[in-house]
Amino acid sequence: MNFSRISIEEILKLEREKRVSPKEVWNFFARRREELEPGVNAFITKVKYLNEGNGIPVGVKDNIIIKGFPTTCGSKILENYIAPYSATAWKRLKEAGFSLSGKTNLDEFAMGSSTEYSAFGPTRNPWDIERVPGGSSGGSAAAVASGMVKFALGSDTGGSVRQPASFCGVVGFKPTYGRISRYGLVAFASSLDQIGIIANSVRDVGYVFSIISGDDPRDSTTSSLPVPSYGEIFKHIEKPFTFIYPEGEFLKGASKEVKEKFSSFVKLLISMGGKGKPVDLSFMTHAIEAYYIVANAEASSNLARYDGVRYGLKAEANKLKDMYFRTRTKGFGEEVKRRILLGTFVLSSGYYDDYYGKGISYREFLRDKMNEIFKEGEFLTLPTTPDVAFKIGERQNPISMYLEDRFTIFANLSGLPAISIPFSLSKKGLPIGFQILSKWYNEDRLLSFSEMLEKKIDFENKLIKEA
Repeated sequence: MNFSRISIEEILKLEREKRVSPKEVWNFFARRREELEPGVNAFITKVKYLNEGNGIPVGVKDNIIIKGFPTTCGSKILENYIAPYSATAWKRLKEAGFSLSGKTNLDEFAMGSSTEYSAFGPTRNPWDIERVPGGSSGGSAAAVASGMVKFALGSDTGGSVRQPASFCGVVGFKPTYGRISRYGLVAFASSLDQIGIIANSVRDVGYVFSIISGDDPRDSTTSSLPVPSYGEIFKHIEKPFTFIYPEGEFLKGASKEVKEKFSSFVKLLISMGGKGKPVDLSFMTHAIEAYYIVANAEASSNLARYDGVRYGLKAEANKLKDMYFRTRTKGFGEEVKRRILLGTFVLSSGYYDDYYGKGISYREFLRDKMNEIFKEGEFLTLPTTPDVAFKIGERQNPISMYLEDRFTIFANLSGLPAISIPFSLSKKGLPIGFQILSKWYNEDRLLSFSEMLEKKIDFENKLIKEA
């Protein structure tokens, strides 16, 4: 039985009816991991045994802490760090009976859009191993797409769950900021980071979301608002439903093929009974600049703790200042160093108000504008990425890599929930996914709408027909 193609709910039903055992489920995924992992490199640390529970394996991005396991963040500086406690999200999954398959590969400290910036080598896209899986949660997306795990946790600071999900033809979901506890998530940019979920279906995403979300006394940023149960999440969406989509210059930078597919996506929504309204999103013009100012400023502050004194790599030196310098020079990769320098600059005396202060002001402006936009329609549709997955080594210019986030960062800056679902294949046979965003704490409606759309798209059968 192909457990990668049936839902979590169905697997648990089969187990309750004694038609399959947890060991059978685990062994199915373990065999796929053994066969495919050497060519994909989705994992940094692998579990070789079945944990107690339902046998359904989970991939966990290696910046999410699990007690007794290495948490490397894809870096040399934390290569030998063993976590002394577990993240709330993982604890809730473990209590629900899920088993850890391993810690997945990522761009170092989640800083990247391709998983090429990992100290443990790049992860490869299961659709074409010469191409990237996206990032920074590329290991999680590749593990799900190749059927090595049933679902995976990632982190999304500027699109790092949704972008790799699009590249790998799976579903990637980032809830409202504060819905899932960040306790045990190694911080990149604290006001933007959010644990997200990658799975093969919207229904599986909803199942996991119902388990791991909710208030956590260990994280003061979590919301105390009630979280809908799994049974309450998927509801009928009335018709006509309302949605909005960008017009004008907003899609500038997207490939011709992505623009054409997005037009087809909008037409599909209208054919399903949607009332679509084009909106001017020109106010988002400076979002990417604001994002990289805020994110890098917070990163420079958060990464100051890695100095060779408390934990992680320590370079030997006669003087304390030299030890700091050698540890950070040796332990951090080039992209992390670049972002620390940029962040330190925008926080420096004389530049704080000109850069970081304006970035924070723009974020508040963006939240207000998004609140106005959602008065025009309940759902906002956008491309997830400007193009399909690119080849490994193709994007050497950091700016071109940063621009991969141009359609995803709005959700993080504003704290909105967002999901990417696969829509079609490119002429090269690579997945193209599109995003749906909704109002804060509207996850139940967003997931219901996405599942309805997912059924209509029927991506898996579309692949069979096009094969």
